[in-house]
Formats: sequence, structure tokens, C-alpha cells
Amino acid sequence: MDVVEAFQLQAAACEELGSPLYADLLRRLVDDYELGGISTRVLAGHEQDPGPSALALRLLGSVHRLVLAGEAPELGVFYPSVGGEWDPVLGWTAFEQVLQARGPELQSLLTQPPQTNEVGRATALYGGLLRLFEAVPLPVRLFEIGASGGLNLRADCFRYQVADQTFGAADSPVVFADAWTGRPITPAPELRIAERVGSDINPVNPLTEDGALTLTSYVWPDMTERLERLRGALEVARAVPADVRREDAVSFLRNLELSEEHVTVVWHSVMWQYLTRADQAAADEAIAALGERASASAPLARLCLEPMRRTPEAPYEFLVVLQTWPGGVRRILGHAAPHGLPAVWE
Repeated sequence: MDVVEAFQLQAAACEELGSPLYADLLRRLVDDYELGGISTRVLAGHEQDPGPSALALRLLGSVHRLVLAGEAPELGVFYPSVGGEWDPVLGWTAFEQVLQARGPELQSLLTQPPQTNEVGRATALYGGLLRLFEAVPLPVRLFEIGASGGLNLRADCFRYQVADQTFGAADSPVVFADAWTGRPITPAPELRIAERVGSDINPVNPLTEDGALTLTSYVWPDMTERLERLRGALEVARAVPADVRREDAVSFLRNLELSEEHVTVVWHSVMWQYLTRADQAAADEAIAALGERASASAPLARLCLEPMRRTPEAPYEFLVVLQTWPGGVRRILGHAAPHGLPAVWE
């Protein structure tokens, strides 16, 4: 996929998901790129980056980082994340000026994969965990691959509103109104997460100013509800410890062990696309090998929210899938929006 096609697809996705600011910027970037403008120099060397590497979001996130840090005030007046208001013409002019002035710095930032750590996906993950708890009411040892800053390892510390029911932590600063619909889920206030461990090849420490800035930069600047949830999750992270290790997914999974009288849960959300096919196969094998050692008193579960097909001919959906061992039974629990909210249980 070339740069133009990747940016056009991402523009359509941003528009569909509720970010007219990014949709407009990306279309203007396409025009600039095709005319040989400043974007061709900033993106030099990335012309053949694979589509799943999200080059467009890497560029936009890198610029947003400068805005959030107060280093691009000429653009900040147009970004709602810092109190601005988007203007298509003047905003593009300011964006272009940032590309001109900060090109080398942006090229350096482009080497980093997106680290959104999208908190909205906790609706699908925590709802899936509640589904699991209905059948396996054991304390949870929670392990996440592609954990980024580990914010979703604290998913039980967020509040989920569904009609007149509250799930999770009633006093949480992270609130999901209308978190999910469809098949009812039973609240489980007794659900306990005994261990929270994640892995990432480039983990972000959400407790540092730089880490918080990195995570915030990848949230789209005109999506204020997502920004509010992220900032609430950063507050939760300061109160609830989690261990995120600098380790690749395959090595991390190969080193996992089961524990008696606990259910070991491996979960991941919208990170599978960043693994090579070889690593995907190796990760699947590592989880299956761990599953072979599972027992009724030391079960294993894999819970994920990833773009998948229900059948080879079906379109891609963001499916919530649960697989449990012993047995390796796999179930589609429901589907969700790309950013997780809302989830629909089937």
C-alpha cells in the first residue's frame, strides 16, 4: 500500500469514527504529497511502509505531541485538545508550517509505532472478562501483550454504565456511559484481579510526564471524550500498580505459567496487526502449549478484541473472542467499534 492510498483510507476511517479534523488534514496531506510538497520530505524513507504500521497516525500523533507540549503554538489554536478550534484553511497552513519547521524531529518520531493504549477498548475486554467469570469464578491473573502503558490492565477500575446498572468501580474517574448492549451481563463485584502484568516492545510509563504525553498524543485531538477517558485512566494508573515489561509478545507468552486456583487470562486488543505472520504463528503456538497444561483448577483463557472475519468470505469486524482451556473452546462473544465503545454482546 502506498502513502496516498494509506492516507486516503485513514482519512475515511477518521471521518467515520468521528474526527473531521484528522479526516480533513489527511486529505490535505494527500494533495500536498501528490504535488511534491513538504510532506514528501517528512515522509521520505517511509514510502513502502506496510498499511498496518499506521504511517498516517504516526505522523499525526507526532505533530499532536508537539502541540500538547506547547511547542507548536501556531497550530495549537486549532486543536481542541488544547482549547483550540479547527479551521480547515488556517489550520492546514499552520500544520504545513510545523512540517516545514520541525521536519527532522518529526522524522525521528515517525520511527515509533502508535501507542494509543485506547481506554475505550476496556469495554470489550472487561465485558469479556465478566462473561468468563460467569463460567470460571476464580481470581484472575491478567497478562496483556502489546500493553503499551498498561492502562487497560486496570479495566476493572473503570466504571461501566448500562441502563440502571453499574459495573466495575463506582467511583472511577473513567466512566463509560452506555458501555454495551445486547445479551445481558451479570455484574460481578466479587471478581478480583490478583496480578496485572503486560509486555510491549516499547512500553510507555504512564506515571511519567513524557509517558503521559506520548499516550495523549495518539488520541485524536477533536475527540474530547476519548481524551477525558485517557486522562482519567492516567489518574487510575497512579493509584493501581501494574507491571509492564519491555519484552516481545512471543518471549513473554513462552515464559508464562499457570497457577492453581486462579484463571490465567491472556488478552490483547488491536495489536495483532503489528506482529509479523511468523510472530503471530509463534504466539498462537505459545498460548496453545500453555493451554495443554491447563486444568480445571488452573485454567487458561485468551480474550481479544481484534479485526477478524467470522468466515473466510465475511468482512472484517472488531470481534470480541474468548478461548478457554482445558479444551480450547473458542467463542465469539460479540463485536465492538474500533475504539471499543460500544460493545454489543451476542
